[in-house]
Amino acid sequence: MKNLILVAGATGNLGHKICRELTKLNVPTRAIVREGSDPEKIQALEQLGIDIFKVDMSNEQELIGACHGVSCIVSAIAGLHEVIVDVQTKLLNAAVTAGVPRFIPSDFSTDFTTMPDGANRNFDLRKEFEAILDSAPIKATSIFNGAFADILRYNIPLFNTKEKTIAYYDDKADWKIDFTTMDDTAAFTARAALDDATPRYLRIASFQVSPNDLVSLSEKHKGSKFQLVHMGSMENFSAYNKAQRAADPEGENKLYPKWQQAQYLYSMFLVHHSALNNDRYEGINWSPVEHNI
Repeated sequence: MKNLILVAGATGNLGHKICRELTKLNVPTRAIVREGSDPEKIQALEQLGIDIFKVDMSNEQELIGACHGVSCIVSAIAGLHEVIVDVQTKLLNAAVTAGVPRFIPSDFSTDFTTMPDGANRNFDLRKEFEAILDSAPIKATSIFNGAFADILRYNIPLFNTKEKTIAYYDDKADWKIDFTTMDDTAAFTARAALDDATPRYLRIASFQVSPNDLVSLSEKHKGSKFQLVHMGSMENFSAYNKAQRAADPEGENKLYPKWQQAQYLYSMFLVHHSALNNDRYEGINWSPVEHNI
């Protein structure tokens, strides 16, 4: 089948980068966008040479039409249940009806396959869609990239450049955490979209770094040695997150309430990639940690 990639969520940061990488590979690319999407973002896609399909995501026939002739769908949408589960399910159903052979869902996260329910609300939504996707007659591939590397610049407890501290839990000062830049994620995803032999899961990381590694890096690249701070047990951290979530029911309607941000940090110390698929494709120059702190 001739390659024609359909990208959902192309007006978002990751989606735009995936489109850019596909055009670098000279791959015909189609983007579905909602009516009312930012005209400047649509224009930026058009300037890349992307074929724009404006669709009503609730219109089944429009979605099926957008999927016609497509070899792989890449979803890079972001949101809560109505997006990650409901919209992706509508797109999946349209893909199956149109005979699209492959689907890459908007997972792009820490590997949630072994995480218990409730550990991360946003990952739970992905797990819910995963069950729907795995029951559909289509080949699925999830790409797990750990955390996006740019969060190391956000003064999160793991690497707090304002307080000059580095957090860890339990005895995990040497625990390797997976980070991937959005550019590297996009480059890998573009290649995976062209690969008919992808497995169900692919795991990548621009770099894997531990709290102790970050202490050494802070001394070399931040001008002073950050203090390593033990934040307690993972068990207490989990209990804290559950209590904070229960106390903030309005946060269920927000993508990144404070308790969800804490759940992301918990996830970083809960699971990591024991093996990487970085070498599956040529032409990707993985960004080193030194460029991201």
